[in-house]
Amino acid sequence: MEWINNPHSWVNIGLLIFLVFAGPKIWRGLASFLDQRSMKIKADLDEAQKLKDEAQALLAEYQRKQRDALKEAEEIVASAKVQAQREIKEAAANLAASLSRREAAALEKIAQAEAQAVAEVRREAVDVATAATSRLIAQVLDDAKASALIDQSIAEVNRRLH
Repeated sequence: MEWINNPHSWVNIGLLIFLVFAGPKIWRGLASFLDQRSMKIKADLDEAQKLKDEAQALLAEYQRKQRDALKEAEEIVASAKVQAQREIKEAAANLAASLSRREAAALEKIAQAEAQAVAEVRREAVDVATAATSRLIAQVLDDAKASALIDQSIAEVNRRLH
């Protein structure tokens, strides 16, 4: 029995007895600590997955909003182009109408100036003819006949002019 005298054997026996009595408590404590640690890690992983899912949902929502905003911006640009084309057409029509009105007004002014010039030429022609006739009659007729003829001519000219 040599193992009885060996101090290593007694240390091993003491360790074995210690492990038999204290081992289950240590094991339960260690298992409990590991279980709690495992649960905390699992909760952290679940929280991280939840945050990841929320972030992905937010990303998808913002991407949708961005697409909607781009679509709306394209619609606004298209609408602005249509409005600009419409305004260009209106401006061209307004310009054509304005030019037409100005042309008509200019033609009317030209016609009035023409009519006024013709009337003025007629008046001058009447005045010249009247003066020439007066001189001619004064040379050919005596004073009594001339006065009667002048009065008659003036009356006839006035009658024709009016």
